[in-house]
Amino acid sequence: MQFTAQEISFMLNGTVEGNPHATVNQLSKIEEASAGSLSFLANPKYEQYLYTTDASVVIINNDQQISEPVKAALIRVENAYSAFSILLEKYNSIKLNKTGIEQPSFIHPSAQVGENCYVGAFAYIGSGVKLGNNCKIYPQAYIAENVTIGDNVTLFPGVIVYFDCVIGSNVIIHSGAIIGSDGFGFAPAGDGTYNKISQIGNVIVEDDVEIGSNTTIDRATMGSTIIHKGVKLDNLLQIAHNVEIGANTVIAAQTGISGSTKIGENCIVGGQVGMVGHISVAKGSQIMAKSGINRNIVEENKKWGGIPFFSSYLDNMRVEVAVTHLPALEKKILELEKVITELRKINDSTI
Repeated sequence: MQFTAQEISFMLNGTVEGNPHATVNQLSKIEEASAGSLSFLANPKYEQYLYTTDASVVIINNDQQISEPVKAALIRVENAYSAFSILLEKYNSIKLNKTGIEQPSFIHPSAQVGENCYVGAFAYIGSGVKLGNNCKIYPQAYIAENVTIGDNVTLFPGVIVYFDCVIGSNVIIHSGAIIGSDGFGFAPAGDGTYNKISQIGNVIVEDDVEIGSNTTIDRATMGSTIIHKGVKLDNLLQIAHNVEIGANTVIAAQTGISGSTKIGENCIVGGQVGMVGHISVAKGSQIMAKSGINRNIVEENKKWGGIPFFSSYLDNMRVEVAVTHLPALEKKILELEKVITELRKINDSTI
């Protein structure tokens, strides 16, 4: 799809300097752009590329000073970074705008599919499923029996949603994610074996959630595992049974959260964090990557880190700094031991 500089400026409430009829058909970084590209300049470190880029149109800030001739048409806006992010979203929406039912795919006769939906080839939609409007179910996605999905939901290829789960509106689930697999429930038997505990609950994913590739969210033993509104989950997460994650919390890759743990709203959890089960994390908590959370966090809006985590983020940072000094401290201790040994010899010889 092709746009002119003038058309783009209308979208962004900007003003054009240069050729308003310059056309673009792709988005590019300013240092790599070719003719026909639209780019932007927000970071002063990249200003040099403004004068050398082959981009046809560049979005810049209103206060950007021009010190050399520029080949590209310029669009001045209040915030170039925000403006470009709006265009990225529009571009992505156009690119992913699919409708219709591809064949072969399977939609059970009892399933309800809303308006303007896309169902890709080899997708499976089971009995009793309720699929809202403007949803996109990509090839090889699997939606089991009695799943309810809201409007404007995208399931990318290979997503699996087990039976009875509920997904809200404006949700994006990336390839390979599994929603509603069995929780890790086994009861030890007297002979050393384990008996499986049936997991009869479900998973509830509320509105405006995004779930990364290959993330797994286990169904509850009873009741629901709940991902609240606005949560953003990275790739490769393990969310165990009966976990509850508060609204607008973000969690980075490779984090594992054990069963029945409750995380408050507006938390930030770094990558590779591990949390034991049956604890609670206060709202607004910020947890450093690779931390081990083995007990409740009750103070709100604090930073935490360490394995296991420290009562103070700053204490953990001091320990991290001290660890880097250990080789030097060891050397000093060895030197002091030699001095003490010599002093003892002198002291013994004078007795």
